[in-house]
Amino acid sequence: MTASNAPEPLNTPDDDDIPALADSDAPAPKVRKPDPGATDGLMAPKPPSASQAGSTTGGFDTVLGKRVVAIGLVTEDELEQCRAELDGREDDSGETLSDLLVKRDFLTDRQLERLRKEFEASKSSQKIPGYRIIKKLGAGAMATVMLAEQISLHRLVAIKVLPRKFSEDANFIQRFHKEGRAAAKLNHPNIVQAYDVGQAGDHHFFVMEFVEGDTVYELIQQKKRIPEDEAIGILIQAAKALHHAHEKGFVHRDIKPKNLMLTKTGQVKVADLGLARNLEDTEAAEAEKGRAYGTPFYISPEQIRGELSIGPPADIYGLGATAYHMVTGHVPFSGKNPSDVMRQHLKTELKPPDQMNPTLTAGFCQVIEMMLAKDRAERYRTAADLVQDLELLARGEEPTFAQPKVDLASLAVQVGEPAQLRTRPKSSGGISPVLIGSIVLNLALLIILVIAALA
Repeated sequence: MTASNAPEPLNTPDDDDIPALADSDAPAPKVRKPDPGATDGLMAPKPPSASQAGSTTGGFDTVLGKRVVAIGLVTEDELEQCRAELDGREDDSGETLSDLLVKRDFLTDRQLERLRKEFEASKSSQKIPGYRIIKKLGAGAMATVMLAEQISLHRLVAIKVLPRKFSEDANFIQRFHKEGRAAAKLNHPNIVQAYDVGQAGDHHFFVMEFVEGDTVYELIQQKKRIPEDEAIGILIQAAKALHHAHEKGFVHRDIKPKNLMLTKTGQVKVADLGLARNLEDTEAAEAEKGRAYGTPFYISPEQIRGELSIGPPADIYGLGATAYHMVTGHVPFSGKNPSDVMRQHLKTELKPPDQMNPTLTAGFCQVIEMMLAKDRAERYRTAADLVQDLELLARGEEPTFAQPKVDLASLAVQVGEPAQLRTRPKSSGGISPVLIGSIVLNLALLIILVIAALA
């Protein structure tokens, strides 16, 4: 990979423009006032209504008439009335059959949107041989994800399809296939499994395991704060997945609540390797040097600076930011735009998690704070070390690697300070050893003075 075909990064902290978060499947944000800690994504523009969207898809309108009549939503006469009205217009208003059906109250926006999804699924199923598309699961800036049946094995899968507008962009295609290849090299129960990656006509697709359930982000939205014991269980599984990826030579670079899937049984699945990079890929590292890649609320300081060496500590930081969000209901740092948020990751001291949620134990707070250390040398060395501390917490024991910060200044005693003014710890009973020492010393001095006087 060369600098010319490297993906566009997020803006650096010195740029006050709001970047388009294409590298994290997030839309360009709008500045807003609601509590920034309640979400890990910034506001996207409101999508057009189904009828508005219909004006741009002539292919959909050509089959819409037959479909609405076939399922009984519109009669043949009503359909002909709409078509005659459109054909009789002399002005070029751009209004389509779908627009008119909604305008005349023959269809609702919701019904039209449902029919549109069926149409898109039908189109896709004709483009990817071996799979029967069932429905659309979601869409982001980089891809559309469909639920499908793999016909040969009769199993449900998720298919990520690169939008046609990117089908001639070598950079997007390279990244898309790179994600599939990276996922194929990882085989772990806590990582979404890759099955296939390829091209059918103009469509580039990536077939992967279908995970039925919510994301950690959705869980945060439901519960506001995830209980500590539940959060620890999620973090242990995610950290084990990261340890496996790191051992295989990959760093994820975009760990966040939306990329942690939860099955119905509570199993964690790390998803979306779109930003994953091989630790030995020096060419890609050189091409991306000086650029920030990731999601602002969870990105590590070294990613913001665009450092040449981005390794496991970056993923540990992202998981730490995710942990903070899970148990406090707020992201570690928030701001008026992504540049402001990233600047705080670099310079602003972290507000201790127990100040945001007093129910958290001291040990768990120590672990989160170590994960979020700005200096990566002060973070966990490996995800395996993190797993060890988390498992100790799960058993009600103290962490090994994460230790409380000691304020040495509070322990210092000013030289020459009168003994009676020094702060002493409270004794639980009996005579203090310090007092005994003081008495012995005073007696010795008294004896010396008496001997000297007698002499």
